[in-house]
Amino acid sequence: NMDFINALFLWFAAHPSVLVGLGISSIFIFILSLLGVSWFVAQIPEDYFLTTKRSPSGLEKKAPVLRLLLLIGKNFLGVCLIAGGLLMLVLPGQGLITIITGLLLIDYPGKFQLEQKIVSMPSVLKALNWIRIKAKKPLLKRNSDI
Repeated sequence: NMDFINALFLWFAAHPSVLVGLGISSIFIFILSLLGVSWFVAQIPEDYFLTTKRSPSGLEKKAPVLRLLLLIGKNFLGVCLIAGGLLMLVLPGQGLITIITGLLLIDYPGKFQLEQKIVSMPSVLKALNWIRIKAKKPLLKRNSDI
């Protein structure tokens, strides 16, 4: 195991531009994740967590091709954030927040239920609503709030 770590250090010493590139991309992804999380939280409809199923977007019927392109772009961005977050676990940056942001962007079975479970935690809901207050958006409502 130490041989691998030493080999890794030697490789980075021989290729310093790779380390600089990783550092710059880490800073970029960190800033993007901070701004992106705030923007995404502000875009959530206040009644998003009141239902047990996600309601379909209006684009499904109006512009299916545009919806597909947006879905592909959103999932690609999510995968990039997850990859960047994994890199930030060993490089400077907020790796876990970036990974969570990526997971919230991509589509997978059970995602909506996971989101509801996460938002049911009082500390998470408080943090999300703090961001929404700063963005001058109404607080998120949950079934337990009715």
